[in-house]
Amino acid sequence: MTLKDQLQHKIDNKTKPIGSLGLLENLALQIGMVQNTLSPKIEKPAHLIFAADHGLADEGISPYPKDVTWQMVMNFCAGGASINVFCRQNELELKVYDVGVDYSFPAELPVINAKVANGSRNMRKEPAMTAEECRAAMEAGAKAVREEAAFGCNTIGCGEMGIGNTSPSSLLMHKFTGISMEACTGRGSGLKDEQVDRKTRILKEIAGKYNPTTPEEILATFGGLEIAAMTGAYLEAKKQNMLILIDGFIATAAVLTAVQMDPAVKDNCVFCHGSDEKGHKLMLEHLGAKPLLQLGMRLGEGTGVAVAMPLVKSAVNFLNEMSSMEDAGVSNKD
Repeated sequence: MTLKDQLQHKIDNKTKPIGSLGLLENLALQIGMVQNTLSPKIEKPAHLIFAADHGLADEGISPYPKDVTWQMVMNFCAGGASINVFCRQNELELKVYDVGVDYSFPAELPVINAKVANGSRNMRKEPAMTAEECRAAMEAGAKAVREEAAFGCNTIGCGEMGIGNTSPSSLLMHKFTGISMEACTGRGSGLKDEQVDRKTRILKEIAGKYNPTTPEEILATFGGLEIAAMTGAYLEAKKQNMLILIDGFIATAAVLTAVQMDPAVKDNCVFCHGSDEKGHKLMLEHLGAKPLLQLGMRLGEGTGVAVAMPLVKSAVNFLNEMSSMEDAGVSNKD
């Protein structure tokens, strides 16, 4: 009997009707397969936020000014953001990485300096990153994951902060899926209809301006430093055989990119929620992924990861702690 068969038998033989725990049963099976055990554990879960600015923000593709990136990083450090609240509540270790913020943070702040550049370039004028910058950002994400693995972490989530970063995410989605730019482009942090139309026109112009071919070239041309860092983090988390918790639209764009480089990354991914950002549903469908939650969220930061953490623990706990039919002396169905 294969491990998958043994896990399914263990799940089916709990004191419940078969399939009655729904997605939690699928999740328990997946976690057992990732960890290659009938008794998986969630150990020292960590959440990494990668922050960076975007030159494209100069084109007015976000309703917020670029300064909000560094200001929100300061809020993370003060413990006042949504992600801080949910990570504290659900016992996720939170770390913040500056991979490309156009600001110099005081040394005493709990921001890990992994800065590659002071933001990406304006894609209307030139590619977002050089190949070297893109590789450096990916390595920053990979290094962060290796450090967590060395501490004994086996479950990792990633979040992001970067004003304007739904635009590179839409471009990556468009390039990797072939879905129209209109379907890939949404309101971001709150654009009005006419602003979304303008954003779409700008992104279509950018999409037609360059012709990169490899996944790495596409990421460097159309991505962002924090998205590249997340991509590197996901690739390394697969190498470390971690359970990978995926947030919304921007995080999924990084997964979509990572999967172009290593399709097996998806095996370790738990898609935590369906974002309300336009395009996320189509991206999930393209990946064949079913999210755990549908809460109408579109905040970013990895908030979907932190909110879904109790469900991940529930899947593991029922598998390990719930009685079997035999143990409880309950008659199974014929």
